Amino acid sequence: MKENVLDVLMYLFESYMDEEAEISSDQESLKTELLEAGFPQAEINKALAWLEGLAGLQDGHAERQDSGVRPSFRVFTEQEIGKLGMDGRGFLLFLEQVGVLDGVSRELVIDRVMALETDEINLEELKWVVLMVLFNQPGQENALARMKVLVMDEVTQELH
Repeated sequence: MKENVLDVLMYLFESYMDEEAEISSDQESLKTELLEAGFPQAEINKALAWLEGLAGLQDGHAERQDSGVRPSFRVFTEQEIGKLGMDGRGFLLFLEQVGVLDGVSRELVIDRVMALETDEINLEELKWVVLMVLFNQPGQENALARMKVLVMDEVTQELH
């Protein structure tokens, strides 16, 4: 079984998204749980580093400027274009237009996508990254609920 960092992150998100408690701050017990679930040690370490990177970014953006919010224009780098593709960039724009993402959360999503060790990310994987970023941001409950509907509806349709 070839698991990657995103598989570990998705497992954690699915396991903890409906719980009131945050993901265990005790990394050793979390590592043990993930090892027992069958994930490779290297991918677990990368996933935990990814989550720490997200927490560090959020600390830097703790003071959100909600007053005077203006639409922004995002120019993607060549690396971002290659990794996100046209569908991914279009989806991020759509999420901004419907109010799921703002400029700050969009940048957090892009940063976390770029931190994944993959050449490209598909739309399904991008949706999970958006969910994880929103889940870890205080005050984003409405946006998270709207995003969950988008992701879970698609999962349900694929099962039928």
